Amino acid sequence: MPTTEATLWPMIAHAALVFFLYWLLSKRRYAAVRAGSVKAENFRECREEPPESLLIHNNLKNQFELPVLFYAVSLALYVSTADNPASVALQWIFVASRYAHAYVHITSNRLSQRRPVFLVGFFSLVALWVWLAVWLAAS
Repeated sequence: MPTTEATLWPMIAHAALVFFLYWLLSKRRYAAVRAGSVKAENFRECREEPPESLLIHNNLKNQFELPVLFYAVSLALYVSTADNPASVALQWIFVASRYAHAYVHITSNRLSQRRPVFLVGFFSLVALWVWLAVWLAAS
């Protein structure tokens, strides 16, 4: 099974989400400082996050938790040539779930909506790791 560059695009798409969230966090923090609701010095030692940017800050931290396993399995699939159309589809499902999770988290922040979206991403990631293990065991 030849390695395909299609495996790399979901990682690029997730990186784009992270870059966007950093931009949005910076914009919200800057606006909070300008509005006087927080002092710029608070960010030097991360003492407190203003309400205007708290949800974005929390979501950004989420992008470095479960997605670490996503990057690891994606690169492992790529270098071991275990990637295939089904694994690429699972990668896209994971990334779509991260976009949906981020949207819900930074807007309504309703747990009843966040949890199902999280679980879709979680189970797609589990399936990727299972596929990698099965492929390696069969090789």
